[in-house]
Amino acid sequence: MTILRSLALFALAALAEIGGAWLVWQGVREQRGLLWVGAGFVALGLYGLVATLQPDANFGRILAAYGGVFVAGSLAWGMVVDGFRPDRWDIVGALVCLAGVLVIMYAPRA
Repeated sequence: MTILRSLALFALAALAEIGGAWLVWQGVREQRGLLWVGAGFVALGLYGLVATLQPDANFGRILAAYGGVFVAGSLAWGMVVDGFRPDRWDIVGALVCLAGVLVIMYAPRA
């Protein structure tokens, strides 16, 4: 159950961080205004909060592993929200990153 909770927290963190960054992007680059930017800042703050809920107490490990989730999640966000079409190398890279998440977070330790 701890692994499922951890994976769910990673997914929630990705939603908050990628969504927050996208909102800031929309507010600034697409000139949608300060309300979008502010909503992005709030979402990015929530990302930081969600990361603290991980069961592992090692900040460096959590952030390193989350990097892989961020890579794969960013490609998925682009596909769903912006119509991005990843090529095979994007997909291979995302799978490598997700494999890294599993090794960093869930490998047996003595």
